[in-house]
Amino acid sequence: QLQLVESGGGLVQPGGSLRLSCVGSGFSLDYYAIGWFRQAPGKEREGISCISGSGGDVEYADSVKDRFTISRDNGKNTVYLQLDSLKPEDTAVYHCATDYIPTCGSSWHRGDFGSWGQGTQVTVSS
Repeated sequence: QLQLVESGGGLVQPGGSLRLSCVGSGFSLDYYAIGWFRQAPGKEREGISCISGSGGDVEYADSVKDRFTISRDNGKNTVYLQLDSLKPEDTAVYHCATDYIPTCGSSWHRGDFGSWGQGTQVTVSS
């Protein structure tokens, strides 16, 4: 069974950091663009970052630029999202997704991806 599995979420104080992981289960993430999205209660899903299959192209939403960093380790079949300088408004369920293509494209933030993980909860609170 092909799955994306996220982990690394938790409760952190404002200004803190977390590193989220997205692992391909049953298939290789190599060559595929991976997007990260989040959804807070009562809010629309937000595309926050995308990395191409080669890792050479990374994209960020303005809301997280300069605070979040996306990276990948194809040897570990994992895409990471480093979250720094966290704010209460970053509280959400974070999902990774792929459409099994190598590029993010110009509309990645819309979330038209065919395969999604179950998500990991990030809560930023004092």
